Amino acid sequence: QTMAVATVNLRALTSWVGIARLFAVVLSCLAFSLVASTGHFGGPYGTWCMFTWCFCFAVTLLVLLLELLELYPLLPLSWDDFTSAFSMLAALMVFTSSVLFPATFISSPCSSNQCARQAVATTASCLCFLAYAVEVALIRAKPGDISSFLSTVPGLLKVFEAYVACLIFSLLDGYNGKPGLMWCVAVYSICFIFTLLIIIFTIGRCLTYIPGPLEKMLVGYNFLALLMYLTATVIWPLYSFRGQSRPDPCSTDCWWNKRLGVTFLTIFNLIAYLVDLVYSTRMVFVRAP
Repeated sequence: QTMAVATVNLRALTSWVGIARLFAVVLSCLAFSLVASTGHFGGPYGTWCMFTWCFCFAVTLLVLLLELLELYPLLPLSWDDFTSAFSMLAALMVFTSSVLFPATFISSPCSSNQCARQAVATTASCLCFLAYAVEVALIRAKPGDISSFLSTVPGLLKVFEAYVACLIFSLLDGYNGKPGLMWCVAVYSICFIFTLLIIIFTIGRCLTYIPGPLEKMLVGYNFLALLMYLTATVIWPLYSFRGQSRPDPCSTDCWWNKRLGVTFLTIFNLIAYLVDLVYSTRMVFVRAP
């Protein structure tokens, strides 16, 4: 009889990536603990911020434990792709929370004890974002290294594109019965679904089962997505604001602010798909000598 001996890889904690993850765990825990102590985080924005900090804390701690005990090879997934995608997603989620939370819950002047804890939580959240950004920079694939697709620039952009699409969905309102706006929603939905499938198939090591030249298919998809987002960038503001002025007053949940947010997020994703297309084309068609 043989016994499985658990091994401990201390490098999971002492490497630069491990140190960045430790900082992210501590700072995310500090952020949600301080906000929870105030008891003032109701509403969709507060719930989102608390979910973000708790989710990132739990998953990052799990990643550290799996790497510390070297158990991750037992998982039926591409570990490098998973950690790359998660670190990018966590950076985007924490950045959003670092902007939403103070804008929603901290008012001026900030003199009470509750406000002080909220300010410290916001600072911890900003530092947590920096920790995840450092992790993304450290694990990003070097030029010419394509062993882990989601650690390359096109792979990281896929996570960014999917996340921005989720933000767009959260702001969509009042588009029924308007063909132009419904086309834009269709663009957001189709591109999100295909981008999410690429991420899931990559992490699950399923892309190899797809017949045909996969790299060239991804370049073709990026080109079509770019064209579709280009139409949405023109059509959405044209149909959203034509003949309508900004209401006064216009609160955070005002339809005007939501549609303006969708406009800017559409432009961000258009730029992301453009950069994605350029990098993907270089990776596939331009080979280094």
